Amino acid sequence: MSTNKKIPLRKCIATGEMLPKKAMIRIVRSKEGEVSVDPTGKKSGRGAYVSKSEEAVELARKKQILERQLEASIPDEVYEELLHLIRRESIL
Repeated sequence: MSTNKKIPLRKCIATGEMLPKKAMIRIVRSKEGEVSVDPTGKKSGRGAYVSKSEEAVELARKKQILERQLEASIPDEVYEELLHLIRRESIL
């Protein structure tokens, strides 16, 4: 008897693709309005998901999609951290 565990899907805010949670990076806005990258996906707050691709991150940055989704201003450091995580993962 095989147990077909449902894979949680999330929508990428940049590309609109539905992808498994593991193929995404979560960005979260805390109650205090602080925006941070949430690699564990466990932080509390309003979250938005972006695909683990540099193109998706650059698209989100260019079109200010994260700002709209999280209703907060996104510091450049957040985008840099996202790109760093993606690049590091593509090396592994």
